[in-house]
Amino acid sequence: MARTVNQVQDRARRAALEKAAYLAIYERGYAGVTLADIAAHAGVSRGTLVYHFGSRAGLLAAVMKRFTRTIGVATRRALRQAQTPDAKLTAFVENQFYGVQNTRRFYTVSLDFLAAATRDPALMAVQRDALQDTLTLDLELARLAGEEGAQRRARQLRALVEGLSVRFLADPDPDLQAYRDDCLAGLRAILGGEVALDSSPARGDVASQ
Repeated sequence: MARTVNQVQDRARRAALEKAAYLAIYERGYAGVTLADIAAHAGVSRGTLVYHFGSRAGLLAAVMKRFTRTIGVATRRALRQAQTPDAKLTAFVENQFYGVQNTRRFYTVSLDFLAAATRDPALMAVQRDALQDTLTLDLELARLAGEEGAQRRARQLRALVEGLSVRFLADPDPDLQAYRDDCLAGLRAILGGEVALDSSPARGDVASQ
């Protein structure tokens, strides 16, 4: 029993340390953040971070995995609960732009990781895993308009989201609802207005498979 409790506590501690690292990366940037910065955010020693993650690289890779997975899990849950194509699109958009500060943090850190990954093969492997997970979600939405052309539509909708995210970061005072509206309108255009406005249950719903 004690071993099980310790494992639960260990997972909770790792999660708290990863969150602290995420916030430190947002404030200082991927290239500039140090284990000392992260330890200060978490209120622990550098030795604690090394014990749990082995190195700065191991910790930052864990942060990347955790927060991309968190977005993916939340988005999948929202899509399963949505009953119509348009509801699915709305749920997807709300999970891509989920509050001004949270959205700014997530996309800032994500772009930092992507830039670093172009020079770090190990980090690029983590990035590819995250992109594959993203592709699975994109294809689910793309298939609302049928199987034919789904790969192309998936690429288009991801380009739309990523383009808007860069604009969001550059905007000194972003209007969250305006970005959601623009993203939703773009998705409807990519999938076809007749699909987005269909009120019947969505085809290929993962909840029913």
